[in-house]
Amino acid sequence: MDRRKLGDSGFEVAPLAFGGNVFGWTADEAMSFRLLDQFVDAGFNLVDTADSYSRWVAGHQGGESETLIGRWIARRGRHDDLVIATKVGSDMGQGHKVLRRDYILQAAEASLRRLQVDCIDLYQSHWDDEKTPFEETLAAYDQLLRQGKVKAIGASNLTAARLSQALEVSKARALPRYTTLQPHYNLYERASFEGELQALCVRENIGVITYFSLAAGFLTGKYRSEADFGKSARGPGMKKFLNPRGMKILDALDTVAAPRHATPAQVALAWLMARPGVTAPIASATHPDQLRDILGAASLKLDPEAIELLDAASA
Repeated sequence: MDRRKLGDSGFEVAPLAFGGNVFGWTADEAMSFRLLDQFVDAGFNLVDTADSYSRWVAGHQGGESETLIGRWIARRGRHDDLVIATKVGSDMGQGHKVLRRDYILQAAEASLRRLQVDCIDLYQSHWDDEKTPFEETLAAYDQLLRQGKVKAIGASNLTAARLSQALEVSKARALPRYTTLQPHYNLYERASFEGELQALCVRENIGVITYFSLAAGFLTGKYRSEADFGKSARGPGMKKFLNPRGMKILDALDTVAAPRHATPAQVALAWLMARPGVTAPIASATHPDQLRDILGAASLKLDPEAIELLDAASA
């Protein structure tokens, strides 16, 4: 399996990450273990989760995904062949996002317990907290790094201006530096990453792991009319994509996929893998067949003509 450097984190990862938001939600423990085994057996090594997964489910309080990953790690007895990435800072019931020093230190201990590891490989600020200075947030990470409880840090959902500011604070105060960024980016959602933010990541060697890489399933091609909404729990959310631009993107995915004996999902992920600055898109699966499909994207290389067609359709 081809490996890519994940920014300056020190990690090398396969070009696709498994999104752990499904563990303990739409994939129960047995299925979660089966999917994780399949993912690793295929040569992939980056698993992304967060302390807030899956707090949105009735009766859940967050931590369910980390807990299942922790049980899986304990069962296999190792995780030195993996990069486990988790996140801190989401609203966990306090009513707002928070990246205060005391909160991060407390949350890290809880994540370590749930994951059943003594060190988090990649610890990421899940959302921007403009009320807390970057100096305070980065000082918390500095303490965790010095204690050996975290190996590298990253950010998620930062604008170009805010990421640039964070990097400046790291340099000026000799504090640890964000080595990765997790932006919302896919063939349908391009504007929030492309341009200034993408250029900054390339220039500063920030490893990029994209989320909603398949637009919550729309780019798999299984939602082409409102009649398809019943296919999954995410179905009703597809309505915002069923417009002329969305259908044009699906048509382009079909056009590129057919002669390559590929699927729309594989093409959409391969397009992301070919984008400047992108290290690995994150994608989720709840069934072995779905996972087998998305893993196939790693061996699909798109030629310039295919990329140009997809670029034009999604512009």
